[in-house]
Amino acid sequence: MKEITINLNGAARRVAVAPNETLLDVLRGKLGIKTPKEGCGRGDCGACTVLLDGKVVRSCLILAIEVDGQSVTTLEGVGQQGPTALQQAFVANNAFQCGFCTSGVVLAASALLTEKPQPTEHEVREALAGNLCRCTGYEPIVKTVLDVARKTGRKSAKRRARS
Repeated sequence: MKEITINLNGAARRVAVAPNETLLDVLRGKLGIKTPKEGCGRGDCGACTVLLDGKVVRSCLILAIEVDGQSVTTLEGVGQQGPTALQQAFVANNAFQCGFCTSGVVLAASALLTEKPQPTEHEVREALAGNLCRCTGYEPIVKTVLDVARKTGRKSAKRRARS
């Protein structure tokens, strides 16, 4: 066992990990974070998606010992001040059904919108390609991300015009 420190959703957390434990196992089993889920255990489905230093990663593929000193954001960390515009839009647009994929999709979409606030439909689909959803057919998900980008873009344009 080795003790590591993770900046988890904005708070430093120390945890003892075995060399073979995945980040997903530690998040769920030792730190009580339940939104990343194990779907496939191979990094194919995206249900275990987290942000590692702001980048989308599959937590089932990363050894916990490798993230010592890094920042991990889960869905619990995205809406700490209340639901984000993206989270609100997912609810308003009924962009999910069973919810199993939702945390991974929201994290991937959040990372995309942070990196590229006005993505094209192709860029949204590309960013979400690693997240499998068996319920929605992706159309309401893609529409929601594009709607949020448009609304955010309009608000930014209005702020620039007032400046």
